[in-house]
Amino acid sequence: MKVFITSSPYVEGADRAILSGANDFVERLRSALPPEPRALFICSDPEDHHMTCHFGADTAAAFSLADMPFSGYQVLDGRNARQARNLIAQADLIVLAGGHVPTQNSFFREIGLGNLLKDFSGTVMGISAGSMNLAREVYVQPEEPGESSPDFPRFVPGLGLTEVNILPHYQKVWDAILDGRRLFEDITYADSFGKTFYALPDGSYFYQDEQGLLLCGESYILRNGEMDPLTRDGQVLDMAEFG
Repeated sequence: MKVFITSSPYVEGADRAILSGANDFVERLRSALPPEPRALFICSDPEDHHMTCHFGADTAAAFSLADMPFSGYQVLDGRNARQARNLIAQADLIVLAGGHVPTQNSFFREIGLGNLLKDFSGTVMGISAGSMNLAREVYVQPEEPGESSPDFPRFVPGLGLTEVNILPHYQKVWDAILDGRRLFEDITYADSFGKTFYALPDGSYFYQDEQGLLLCGESYILRNGEMDPLTRDGQVLDMAEFG
């Protein structure tokens, strides 16, 4: 299995979904896929069918624009959850949508997605929340009002496809305020003790395959309450060489 752990795979600020070429993303993605892959787009909210179909259609258009047109394309959400096993078996590429991490995590657990993916031999691409839920133990960074409460579950079981915990869209949220508190300095820093989080701006990503794990592009590492720059845009870090 090949896994792309992205913050966002799209060009920021474009008037339509365009796959980002930053940090050789498109080239690496193209090399991981057959020329015309069969794609499965898995939702973040099983009941928000309009959002899922719109997001999925944008993704299909972006791949076509990058000369990777889908030969087949399906959406998996609450309407066809019972068909998950068959839909996965037919796919070369599985895209895990962005959205609200806990909502998506609950849906993944409801359909047993982690077990369904154990024998999947294609490519998985996570987007934002989808990338966060790829982890064995998911760090659910608070996002919506009220989620900064100590009672909000911050760590939940994920799909188990990686050990990496990302904090996406860092260029947008580094100074965010939630419930009157600073998202990073007052909330996430405290959650990082004994953990390791990787803050990624859009355009940066992890790539994981049988050979190992690469970090591609600008990133920051947060652990034990301290945030430090890790890599610059254009750099590739082999995580096997990183202590």
